[in-house]
This record gives sequence, structure tokens and C-alpha cells, in this order.
Amino acid sequence: MYEIVKKRELAPDVKLFEVSAPLVARKAEPGQFVILRLDEKGERIPLTIADFNRKKGTITIIFQEVGKTTMQLGNMDKGDKILNFVGPLGCPSEIKNYGTVVCIGGGIGVAPLYPIARALKDADNKVISIIGARNKNLLILEKEMRKVSDELYITTDDGSKGKKGFVSDILKKLIDESRKIDRVFAIGPVIMMKVVADVTKPYGIKTIVSLNPIMIDGTGMCGGCRVLVDNEIKFACVDGPEFDAHLVDFDTLMGRNRRFLKKEEISVKEYGKKCQ
Repeated sequence: MYEIVKKRELAPDVKLFEVSAPLVARKAEPGQFVILRLDEKGERIPLTIADFNRKKGTITIIFQEVGKTTMQLGNMDKGDKILNFVGPLGCPSEIKNYGTVVCIGGGIGVAPLYPIARALKDADNKVISIIGARNKNLLILEKEMRKVSDELYITTDDGSKGKKGFVSDILKKLIDESRKIDRVFAIGPVIMMKVVADVTKPYGIKTIVSLNPIMIDGTGMCGGCRVLVDNEIKFACVDGPEFDAHLVDFDTLMGRNRRFLKKEEISVKEYGKKCQ
């Protein structure tokens, strides 16, 4: 059992949990994830590691309550325990001194981006970060990202904070200004990552994205997280979750991620009835 030692609300329906998991924390690296199960009847869900503290033996996860299990998780409190908490899973981010790196996070994608940006800064890169959300109330980790960035740009869809528009708009502006960019890391909604890849591809700027397909076991056995990369089947759990954005078939990924929407809606409704 894995105890929740800290709980904090970052934005509406967005929670931060610090979970006691010493063995996971000992090996965790930026870019990796965990798979958790709340109880014996619970489903397995993947959550990217937002931070880790080897000394305290804790893993930080940040999640948005969008489905039955994340809603159930969000209703748990400090002191409650999670049945299974498996990790670290996936391949760590490739951290080295690239030169100038642009780190782009959309919505909840800022959470897994943070440890990557911090590691890149520690590797003596110049880190330019762009974070965005639908509105100012949904922005997360602004202070944390500012600390690990040489430059930080903020966008909101409605213009309530920062630049009105999308993270890709700022990226395009930087490129148009002939800013030196050696690599881009982008994490967020699939459509956001696709647009970022479309922006950087004509300029040959290496772009890395972290994919979020449907996942079950996280060890490459079930095949549920398969994605097409350079027209080859890859498993996001063991081959990723990070891939070269210019080789990813985003359209197929978006289609697969919509497969169980109806069933997820039913599950949320049934959970809501139980909570009444």
C-alpha cells in the first residue's frame, strides 16, 4: 500500500498528490511514468511522474479528474493509501547539453514537462519554456517552470493571461525571429503536439513528444498502447513514451484514444450516482 502524504489542488479538477513510494523514487527519472490501481476492483491507469524526491522516498503525480478513476483518486485524502503503484516505467528522457531547448507544455502536460525542463537546465542548456491552458485558472506550475527557465512565455486560449492564442504561436514567433533552437520538447493534448510538430518540421528542428495512448499493463504485453512511428508499430510503454514527433502518426493516435469515450461516459455517470 502506498500512502498519500500530501494533497494539493492546483486548478479546478486538477490535483497534486505526493505518494510515499521509496523504491520507485530511488530509480525515477524525468520522462517516466507509473501505473496505479486504487483497489482490488480498480482499473490500471498511467500517470506521468511530475517530480520525485529520493531522500523522502516520494513520487509526485498531477492529474486532472476526467474519468471515473481520476475522479475517485481525486476524492482520496492525505493519509489514504493506494493499492498498487508500479514504476518507474518507460524510457527516461534523453537529457544532455543540446544548447537551446524549447520546452512546451499544454494544460496538464506542464506536469511531466517540469522535471524534464529542470534536468535540461541542470545540464547547462538554455531553456525557453512555453506553457498554455484554456484560461488563467487552468494554468499550473507557473512558478516552478519560471525557476528552471531562462525565458518563460504563457498563452491562454481566451487571453485571460499572457498571450492570447496557442503555445505553437509563440514557438512560430521564436522561429520567425531566427532564434537559435536546437531541440524542442512538447507535452500536452495530442492535437497540440501535432501542431508543434508541423511547425518545427519544415525547419528540421528535432522535436520530442510524450505520447499518451490507452495503456493497461505498462510492460509491453497487452499491446493496448501501440502507436505508429515511422510507419512501424511501437509500444509507448516500453519504446516510449517519448518519440520523434516528426515520425508519429498523430491521426491514428487520436482515433485510438477516442475508442472508449462512450464507455468512459457511462462509467463516470455510474460513479456519480454512487457518490450521491
